[in-house]
Amino acid sequence: MFTRSNILNWIGLGCLALAVTFPRALRADEGLESRDAQGRANSFEARAHDVVVVGDTPAGIMAAVAAARSGHTVVLLSRYDHVGGMPANGLGATDIQTRGVGGGLFREFVDRVRDHYVAVYGAGSPQVNASRGGFHFEPRVAERVFNELLAEHAEIDVRLLHQFDADPHHVRKENGSIKEIRVLHRPSGREEWFAGRIFIDATYEGDLSAAAGVPYRLGREGRDEFDEPMAGVIYKHWGGSVGPGSTGLADNGIQAYNFRLCLTRNPDNRVPIVRPARYDREEYVSLILDLQENRIPVPNPDPATRGEMAFDGIGRVTNMVGKPNEKVDANNQHAAFLSTNLPEENWPWPTASWAWRDRYAGRLQDYIQGLLWFVQHDAELPAEFRARTLEWGLAADEYTDNDHWPRQVYVREGRRIRGHYTFTAHDSVPAPDSPRPPIHRGSVTASHYPIDSHSVRKREPDRYHLDGFMSFGTRPYTVPFDVMVPDAPLDNLLTTVAVSATHAGFGTLRMEPCWMALGHAAGEAAALSLARGEPMARVCRETLQERLVQAGAVLIYYDDVSPGDAHYAAIQYFGLRGLLPGWSARPNELLAPETADAWMAATGVEVKYKPDVTTRGEFLDALHLAVRR
Repeated sequence: MFTRSNILNWIGLGCLALAVTFPRALRADEGLESRDAQGRANSFEARAHDVVVVGDTPAGIMAAVAAARSGHTVVLLSRYDHVGGMPANGLGATDIQTRGVGGGLFREFVDRVRDHYVAVYGAGSPQVNASRGGFHFEPRVAERVFNELLAEHAEIDVRLLHQFDADPHHVRKENGSIKEIRVLHRPSGREEWFAGRIFIDATYEGDLSAAAGVPYRLGREGRDEFDEPMAGVIYKHWGGSVGPGSTGLADNGIQAYNFRLCLTRNPDNRVPIVRPARYDREEYVSLILDLQENRIPVPNPDPATRGEMAFDGIGRVTNMVGKPNEKVDANNQHAAFLSTNLPEENWPWPTASWAWRDRYAGRLQDYIQGLLWFVQHDAELPAEFRARTLEWGLAADEYTDNDHWPRQVYVREGRRIRGHYTFTAHDSVPAPDSPRPPIHRGSVTASHYPIDSHSVRKREPDRYHLDGFMSFGTRPYTVPFDVMVPDAPLDNLLTTVAVSATHAGFGTLRMEPCWMALGHAAGEAAALSLARGEPMARVCRETLQERLVQAGAVLIYYDDVSPGDAHYAAIQYFGLRGLLPGWSARPNELLAPETADAWMAATGVEVKYKPDVTTRGEFLDALHLAVRR
């Protein structure tokens, strides 16, 4: 029979009240005396908010919005003069393999993008079709949507050009809590303090977490540490097998960065590529022989593909995906030895100063701009090839205050915190004897993308691809809240981007839809922590999940159920507890007696139903109500 104790034991996530001391709420205009690293009082006051979000990435924006919608004051600190992270900086082809895994604020973003194109161009327009339901978009549209989301909430104080440097002296802690952080106002050179009750690190690099003393991982784990496929040093044909030299050994290599360019061949909106002042032709000459000999790191391509690869123009050095208004998201070309990535030189980035990062960003722009100029103008390249590449240029209506070049480097991977749970490759591939990857009962989002890494090293002699380039298939999986919880004595910090994972595990988590969902969960967790006076690590997972489901989040994926459908909450709840192990929940099918018996035995709850009348969804609703009573 049903008792509270046996249900809590079965659930494993029962939420009990915790007697903890937590700071009272602070008004946004309420000052605190701030102190320097030696404890001396400063001459200015700290700006106080309930939640301090460091990083204007989509994860940071979603965290801010979620917390503000619960009535809490938030400050969002951006190093740049524009918000939006990578979607506002060229990444306009959303990296998601199964669209149904995305819900909540991520889905709201996608829907707003679609609605923008419908409102501006009309429902049947080419722009709406090119947006593919809102999943493909121009950088300026992504920025517009993010700004609209933020502007709708008076509780959010957006501070542009406020730079946080990962220095322990810039974090003041007390009794296991971060109290204040010191931030540089870049235009004035003035240092400012920001106080808060909750802090969220939404930087791509994990800067706040590192400065606060959270341990982290860098580089690649060896295959022997977690027995992950594709771990460590690896040379692999793109789309083919692993090759010689793949030792699987650990190293400190960081996968390559680039700029995600917004290109067009529309002559009315095209800005020509110019030769950069710092141009080194020798960096690109290997491409001449690659074209002449059709050398590409793809196993056994058919002759037609080889010919197309050799003379298809700028697509030979960029991977282009269409966006509205005749633009493309131009990324690194995986099936090439030389493209827009610049590996090895970025290895210091995760732990480097912003001065170093800015120098590297300049070097990276020179390299990519030089590559594009080379393929368009170098006399040793085939004339037909050059003619095709010359069709392309930068989009004139993007980044108009930055010479039409993206404002941010694509930081694919920085630090990865050591958290309460380490996500590995095994969390994204089917478990033994199961169609699904392991189900995390504490999941705060579903996600799905291949384990993906770009090159770690530059081209090496006698290797048939670049070290580190790989892709490995996954299935829709669940992401536990604990990947955001630092393994450190801090009770008011979550990390939403530089989450706890191995290099291989991070290779699938590191996509903006997943980060947006984690940011959403962090904002909801912050609101829950503030309301209940609980440390972030001890926020009640079930209550957090209820809030997320009410907000349309997808915690576990089923191919026949979407947020807002009948029985959705019950299906999410019991799916995370293993009662629905397949990919379909089948809520409208009649309930089989043996299924009812199995579910009641698993939960310890008895629920009456009508054979040949009650559906699976109706029974799950009744069971859910009984369990939660």
